[in-house]
Amino acid sequence: MTGRPVTVRRGAGPAGLLLVVAGAAWVWVVTRWGGMQTMPGTMGLGPPAFLAVWTLMMTAMMLPATAPVAALYARTIVVHRVPRMVVFTVGYLLVWAAAGLPAYGLAVGLERAVSLPAAAGTALAAAVFAVNGVYQLTPLKDRCLARCRSPIGLMLRYTSYPGPSRDLRAGAHHGAFCLGCCWSLMVLLAAFGVMNLWAMVALTAVITTEKLAPAGRVVARAVGVASIVLAVAVFWVPALAPGLTGSGTTGM
Repeated sequence: MTGRPVTVRRGAGPAGLLLVVAGAAWVWVVTRWGGMQTMPGTMGLGPPAFLAVWTLMMTAMMLPATAPVAALYARTIVVHRVPRMVVFTVGYLLVWAAAGLPAYGLAVGLERAVSLPAAAGTALAAAVFAVNGVYQLTPLKDRCLARCRSPIGLMLRYTSYPGPSRDLRAGAHHGAFCLGCCWSLMVLLAAFGVMNLWAMVALTAVITTEKLAPAGRVVARAVGVASIVLAVAVFWVPALAPGLTGSGTTGM
């Protein structure tokens, strides 16, 4: 376990399939919700609709960085590769769909926070930035990121899973590590605006770089430091957090 990002030459088909799915999710998000960039809270959606939109967002943002791992897992499958990879992907996305439940609770709280004085929104934005900044520098973040960057050991574990539930369990297990790695980055959407497309693109780039680039760990720490700086700067420049301060119309 060297911590180097996984690179896979064979099994490009499964990786390409995930990229196609992610691309389709991006198209849907842009065409359907692109005009609601800084709308706070639940965007007027009930729990089922919010969870559906949230899952599509996570599909768009997370699958590009997961494609190499999926290709590596596909190499452990001898027969029925395509349907089994679909099950693996479903298991992975189910974890992020479940994360939509606390995300919805947070969104409801943010809707109520909109009625608070501007200073309270700024303080809340500072707290959001600080939480992400601190978590990016913790050993837990580093451990989860290491598993995402070098999952060879996980592949050995997944091959020992018995029965027809193997692919679903493997996808969910890997999804849990990705959630542990990236949840605080997703919380930043509260500050930038839940459907802020520029923020989504930037966070997707950060997540992909953290997991796949040779200097991914350095990037993770740099993002943590930058987030702590934003926690201080937002008091002077509230427009840094349009989702909580109401400043600006398109976010960063």
